[in-house]
Amino acid sequence: MLRDDINNALKDAMKARNERSVSTLRLMNAAIKDKDIEARGLSKGPLSDEDLLSLFQKMIKQRQESAELYDKGGRPELAKQENEEIAIITAYLPKQMSDDETRAAIAEAIKETGAASMKDMGKVIGALRGKYVGKMDFAKASGLVKGMLAG
Repeated sequence: MLRDDINNALKDAMKARNERSVSTLRLMNAAIKDKDIEARGLSKGPLSDEDLLSLFQKMIKQRQESAELYDKGGRPELAKQENEEIAIITAYLPKQMSDDETRAAIAEAIKETGAASMKDMGKVIGALRGKYVGKMDFAKASGLVKGMLAG
């Protein structure tokens, strides 16, 4: 399970005195615990690995936005820190799909759902989320789905 991998990596990073990894892995554990508590409040069980992948993608997106702002604000040392955290979190995601693979998956999902117009976009994205959590950038995918359904 991803949780075990993260905890083992945290122990290894502590032994190696790798402060950046330790702090990032602790942030990941804290985010997981927060989401578990939130799920418990909604009478759900602990997060599945798919839910964790989605959480990690959100964490990466937040750090990418922060790094961009730091670069614009003339703070390259903080941008570097964010990019290092992105690299650590990314190690726990499966290999991301290429643009060609994403387009092929979208075309298949459109065919499977029988989507014909923009009204069917939710069905297509739902089908993609069911199959490609953690492997696909859904922000990019939604733009591609719009283009394919409109064109």
